[in-house]
Amino acid sequence: MRKIIICLILFLGIVQASAQKKDSIYIEAKLSSDNKTLEIKQELVYYNNSEKDLKSIKLLNWVSAYQKRGTSLVYRKLEDRNNDLHFAKPEQVGKLLEINIKDSDDQTVSISKSTSEENLFVSLNEPLLSGKSIRLQLQYTMQLPDKTFTGYGTSDKDIALKYFFIVPDHFDPDNISERNYHDIEESISFNTHWIVKFDLPTNSFIESNLPEIQHNYFKGYLDSDPEFVISQNKYPSIKINTGDIDTEVQFGYALKPQEKENLEFYLPLHLKFIKEKIGYIPGRLFISEKFRRDEDFFGNNDISFWKFKFQLFSDAEKVDLDYLGIIAKKILDESIITDKQDNHWFKNGLKSYIEIQYLKKFYGETKLLGKLPEATIFGMKPLKLFHASSVKLIDRYGLTYQYIMSQNLDQKIGEKFAVLSNFNVMAISSFETGTLFNYSADKMGYENFNNLLKNYIAKNTDKQIDPKDFLKELSEKDSRTSYLTDFLKQKNRVNFKLQKFKKQDDSLHIKINKNTLSPIPVKLETRTTEDEKKEYWVETDGDEMTKTVSIPALDIYKITLNNDYIFPESKYRDNFLYSKGLFSNAKKIKLKLIKDIPNPEFNEIYISPRIRFNNTYDKFLLGFNIKNQSFFDQKFLYSFTPTYSTGTGKLTGSGAVSYSFLPAESIIRSLTFGVSASYFHYDYDLAYRKGSIFSNINFRKNPRSTVSRGVSASYNYFERDLSPLRIANRDYDKYNLWSVGYGYTDSQMIHEKSFSISTQGMEDFNKITAEGFYRWEFAPRQKLSIRVFAGYFARNETRNNTFNYGISRVSNYSFSYNLLGESANSGLLSQQFILADGGFKSFIPGTVNQWITSVNVDTSVWKIFHIYADGGLYKNKNNPTQFIWDSGIKIKIVPDFLEVYFPIQSSLGFEPAFKDYGRRIRYTLILNLGSIINAARRGWY
Repeated sequence: MRKIIICLILFLGIVQASAQKKDSIYIEAKLSSDNKTLEIKQELVYYNNSEKDLKSIKLLNWVSAYQKRGTSLVYRKLEDRNNDLHFAKPEQVGKLLEINIKDSDDQTVSISKSTSEENLFVSLNEPLLSGKSIRLQLQYTMQLPDKTFTGYGTSDKDIALKYFFIVPDHFDPDNISERNYHDIEESISFNTHWIVKFDLPTNSFIESNLPEIQHNYFKGYLDSDPEFVISQNKYPSIKINTGDIDTEVQFGYALKPQEKENLEFYLPLHLKFIKEKIGYIPGRLFISEKFRRDEDFFGNNDISFWKFKFQLFSDAEKVDLDYLGIIAKKILDESIITDKQDNHWFKNGLKSYIEIQYLKKFYGETKLLGKLPEATIFGMKPLKLFHASSVKLIDRYGLTYQYIMSQNLDQKIGEKFAVLSNFNVMAISSFETGTLFNYSADKMGYENFNNLLKNYIAKNTDKQIDPKDFLKELSEKDSRTSYLTDFLKQKNRVNFKLQKFKKQDDSLHIKINKNTLSPIPVKLETRTTEDEKKEYWVETDGDEMTKTVSIPALDIYKITLNNDYIFPESKYRDNFLYSKGLFSNAKKIKLKLIKDIPNPEFNEIYISPRIRFNNTYDKFLLGFNIKNQSFFDQKFLYSFTPTYSTGTGKLTGSGAVSYSFLPAESIIRSLTFGVSASYFHYDYDLAYRKGSIFSNINFRKNPRSTVSRGVSASYNYFERDLSPLRIANRDYDKYNLWSVGYGYTDSQMIHEKSFSISTQGMEDFNKITAEGFYRWEFAPRQKLSIRVFAGYFARNETRNNTFNYGISRVSNYSFSYNLLGESANSGLLSQQFILADGGFKSFIPGTVNQWITSVNVDTSVWKIFHIYADGGLYKNKNNPTQFIWDSGIKIKIVPDFLEVYFPIQSSLGFEPAFKDYGRRIRYTLILNLGSIINAARRGWY
């Protein structure tokens, strides 16, 4: 009887879907009382919509992505600095427990699995001809994963189901390659008619993007993947019926009363606005908690620190901004079928285009930092001093692109989604593409662009599309948008430059340069002293890179190209000229106190006070720093810091100038050349002078990758004042150092690795040094670290131990280590530990002038407590080889930045028994803000 009912129900679905040869899936799913397992009986009608006959069918079994370490999903989560799934307990993972598949003749078919078990290959007794269908009966049981890993799975609050049912792979009908689950919200079971019936525990409620025909019974056609949320509480929905919009928005999570009230006001506005742009609003929308989290408005959250909280935007504004993007993306997902891996940029770019239009209309003057610039401290508004306080919210699209591009970590728009860094998903796939759509719409007219978009979506309803066809239609409508296709294939490095202007009679002749032959139009804006603005579109062609345009002179005060970041240029700083005053045909200079978001209208120089404690010799260093480095990286950088040494009463300081080449498409990410100089004190009344010429090469890396590689070379010249004792010890007052090195680091979460090799030399010696480091996180926040060091003098004719390898201390003869006391031999400053050379924590006396090898190990014991052990061999000239070792306890107060070492047993004996044990305790103190920032941003880029 059950089979008869299934056949009747399935027949109705097949009749509805067969006209267009769409797949049909019928599912009976029973959830266990503990909400951990699903028992599924499934019938699948699969159409071969490819042009080839199929000997097998590939089914996606993506719940297996959760089942063990080493899957693509686990690795991707580790890239995102999330190790929860890697360390998941057996009862937390998801997996397929059993499966049986039969064909339409009720015969069991053979199944082969991929290595990861995420792909099931069903062998067919007879080839499935193109255009024909086959019916398969599946019976399987799965264990649901914990919801914390991806937002899908089971939790104490509810159960979210998506990508768990076994479905055919529509994007790969020829079964050529495997597909793995990466948790990137890609489409897999679109163009399908669904019938899903649930058997749930008592008092359970279920919500879905499928229409509910009866209690726990869902039926309908979807262009997206089915989603279900099962909970003990009924989640809310909001019905909108205004004008020509009749839509219900169902939420897969609870709403606070005020949030629901705000949504009831804003959702009709959002739907009307979106319909004006794309022409389509579905009758039903389902918003899951994960979708809300992934698609909300980035940057409008409250600032929270300890007990301090500051609200950038009102609750109503946050709801408005968040849900405009959420609703827009959901509608685009429901109306456009495309392969996210290759064509992610289309829907992401359209979402940003809609946001830009919305912000222009309703938030045109709203600031990027919201109400934060109005925050008062002692009656003052200090943030008003920053240019960031005047940056508009709508500028975030151009600024975000500019930030990642300035580091040469941006990726091509057409890069596959799975290899995009998290930051580039936002900056490139969404913001850059959306800006380009908006720029094209501005040039051709927003109504023309919107009509073209509406027609394109309407004629491709229920069809898988290639968005390049949209770009083709766009270029046919307006040939000046043809450059968009090229932007998919290569990184955007287009730059327009206001070269100069010349006034003649009543006209201004303005010379504009561009660095490309692409016929990209440019928007020219003029402003008078009365703040009257005029806009001109300047056409450029592919024959020349210079364009001269003539406009009425009027009373023009300032000339601007592509103002307000409306086009994603590689550099905005040359888009401004003044036509009057001292800075005619140039840009103004602005002095600033604190590093800021750059204002491209000015040449900014940052002058900031500096108070620093150097060591017991210079004591406090009082001065100021002059530099041109803002929050965004620049190719040409300078920094000069003159200071007054309170310890010596003398002027000291440092300075550096560098230039970086950042090729867009090369194995080299950056090539930097620079010079630097410094003058400080390294002992009482003894100064050193250092001059350097350096070059660094950072090799190209996949922005999702944790691997970095680089080569460095430098020449350093040193002069040191010497005391009578140092002169008696034949110390060096002048010397030159050459060094060349290679470094490799892999900062992945579980298996962190690094390796470096370098050579250094001068007229008296040549040494070769190698260092390897490995850190294994064997349990959550529990790590084992191993460092191996080897140093060898190929030639050593030095007259003292200045350039020797250190055992427990380092000789800072190149003044490259951040020592609090350069020459301290006693006291707290002398107890500072630098992990270099031998790396021994116990004060083992002596240095090494021939060769040394050492191994440094430490491992977690409990919370911040570690144990460490060091061992090694070294040999000095005319002396036998020595073996040394030590061990002790390490307390990680701030990991990698502030750590304290308590020696226990070593070659010296049982150290706690020594009377001077307090002086044997060591500490690591690294005050490097850049290192902290780099550690914090891992997983983004």
